[in-house]
Amino acid sequence: MMLPVSPDLPEMTDARSSLDKALTPSAFEPRGRRPPKANAWRPRAWSVRHARGLERLYGAFEKALLAASPLIARLGYSTLERPVAFVERPVKRALFDCRMCGDCVLSSTGMSCPMNCPKAMRNGPCGGVRANGHCEIYPDMACVWVKAYEGAQLMREGARIETPLPPLDHRLKGSSSWLRLARRGAR
Repeated sequence: MMLPVSPDLPEMTDARSSLDKALTPSAFEPRGRRPPKANAWRPRAWSVRHARGLERLYGAFEKALLAASPLIARLGYSTLERPVAFVERPVKRALFDCRMCGDCVLSSTGMSCPMNCPKAMRNGPCGGVRANGHCEIYPDMACVWVKAYEGAQLMREGARIETPLPPLDHRLKGSSSWLRLARRGAR
């Protein structure tokens, strides 16, 4: 038995599917996430161009964190988590377009955050990199891993890009990787 079909049903379905296509550029991103604006990758391009200087800054900051790790341990990691993440988020967002994965690998990826990849590729590019070095999902965005390789070429420790990274622990999302580094130094 066929159910009666409303005459406006096809229009609603077409409108909904076009809205879904506009909000979901690929199957690799959460539904409803809007594609990034055209100028959203400027911080990434800047950080890759200045990878050598940022590597030095990162190294000095790492030494300071490791020196402060006994004090941080005394104050308590759980006590400091929210305020440190509150500071870390805008700083790393402005410099690297950071996604606050909680397990920062910028020093191993040419100062290009791999979490900016729409497919969240953590260990190199996917098979869909275009001939011009751009992303297959966002054609006007340079592939995060092409930029990572360019940045690694400028860095003293650039060969670290060849070392496979461990899988991302999604439980750490939103937490401070700075505190995690201090915790490792305290051990």
